[in-house]
Amino acid sequence: MDGNESASTAPSGAARYHRELASRNREALLGAARRLFLDLGYDGTSLAKVAAEAGVSRATLFKQFPTKAELFSAMVTTSWATEDEQAPPVPGDPLAALSTLGTRYADLLTRPGMADLFRIVIAELPRFPELGRTHFDLGKMPFFDSVRDHLLAEQHAGTLQFEDADLVATQFLGMIANYVLWPRMLLLDWDPDAASVARAVEEAALTVHARHSAPPLRARSGRRDGEG
Repeated sequence: MDGNESASTAPSGAARYHRELASRNREALLGAARRLFLDLGYDGTSLAKVAAEAGVSRATLFKQFPTKAELFSAMVTTSWATEDEQAPPVPGDPLAALSTLGTRYADLLTRPGMADLFRIVIAELPRFPELGRTHFDLGKMPFFDSVRDHLLAEQHAGTLQFEDADLVATQFLGMIANYVLWPRMLLLDWDPDAASVARAVEEAALTVHARHSAPPLRARSGRRDGEG
């Protein structure tokens, strides 16, 4: 390698190091912010406390998040992040598909600190009204969209029948959230075990399936023949 090649590669290596360092610092800051905001509330959390908790300088924090409001908004946004894109179920077995989708939703709602996140976002809505929309769009809407889209796919496949996919999706997710999340907002000792959560998801799937399952094709054909 000649001198020119060495000189050209050095800046790129340094730039990569600084990018990786900035990414690690951001992750540390968001983790510290989540712990402190959820434990101390918005007013009880200062940027100095976050920097100390994350083990970075205040200058590093201000470079990433110039204000506490920006840090709080970023914390809420990243709290909804999922690690992997999960493939949608294949239409044809709506009961199994609803169980799968419902389990994914329950897993998200029972993450550690999720109820506390809901509480602090609700408490801070007067100060940050846009966070309510962000919280809704990043939290419920991806699951709502996946359930609604699958319901429509099952309807197209002839396995389910309904008039309003949005309403059915809302009812399905509501049955799950009303058991695994909302009681936690008021009852600090509400902590159903994994088997109870799984049973709640199963019952929600069974309810939707019982209400909207399409008759077998043979039965439908028989009715049309009899009508004729």
